[in-house]
Amino acid sequence: MSIIETKNLTYTYPGGTKPSIKDVSIKIEKGEFVLITGPSGCGKTTLCRCFNALIPNFYQGELEGEVTVIGLKVAEHQIYEMAKHVGLVFQNPENQLFALSVEKDVAFGLENLGVPREEMRKRVDSALNLTGIYDLRERAPHELSGGQQQRVAIASVLAMQPEVIVLDEPTSFLDPLGAKRIFEVIYDLNRKLGVTVVLVEHRLDLTAKYANHIVIMDDGRIVLDGEPRKILSSEEARLIGVGIPKPTRLYQILQKDRVSLSNTIPLSSDEMATMLREVLKS
Repeated sequence: MSIIETKNLTYTYPGGTKPSIKDVSIKIEKGEFVLITGPSGCGKTTLCRCFNALIPNFYQGELEGEVTVIGLKVAEHQIYEMAKHVGLVFQNPENQLFALSVEKDVAFGLENLGVPREEMRKRVDSALNLTGIYDLRERAPHELSGGQQQRVAIASVLAMQPEVIVLDEPTSFLDPLGAKRIFEVIYDLNRKLGVTVVLVEHRLDLTAKYANHIVIMDDGRIVLDGEPRKILSSEEARLIGVGIPKPTRLYQILQKDRVSLSNTIPLSSDEMATMLREVLKS
């Protein structure tokens, strides 16, 4: 059974003149690393808010269709119930960091759930170690760099031990190197712990290689949904205006010039470099 499934999901914000998402039907399987992308304003963030009951419990408006997460119909459950299963990392980490120390911020959700003290200590320490910020546990979050704050936000979600982590453009304030480090942390969590990851991101050059499922949205609708190499090499993706990874575009150009290449479409510079070395050897 899918860990997340939406059926004909349509949502309009209060006072909105048209739906932000329209007839969205997707399935996300347990353990997948899903990349959601598309032009600005296409409904990506709105869709993510439906996964943890922010819509319709915090954001009112008009919701039609159905969202099921881990077998629970989201519309029938409160945010605090869904928070046990779905962790959401916001675009700006400062929006979810408020305590006087990193350790207290990471422990906050567990305190609200009434987790026993010893169990709380184990979970907090584990989350801090997984994200590489254990040495920062006594620091004030507002004193940290953007990348460090993002790791704290991810750690606070990990401590809750959700089955699904949703990240809404988590590196929009970071340089490419800082973003790469965050994506590697997220990928390790997906690969080693089997956590289902839903990542909203524009920078496909940095993220496409991690995903095994991609969803492209446009004007509130799902327009492409499937395997990343196939989707990102399609003419439809290019016409929508998605930032196709440069190695993928180079591969397409070389194919048009009839250069003999592997059938595996590259999504990263490393894959492209390996492919070109093989061409030079032959």
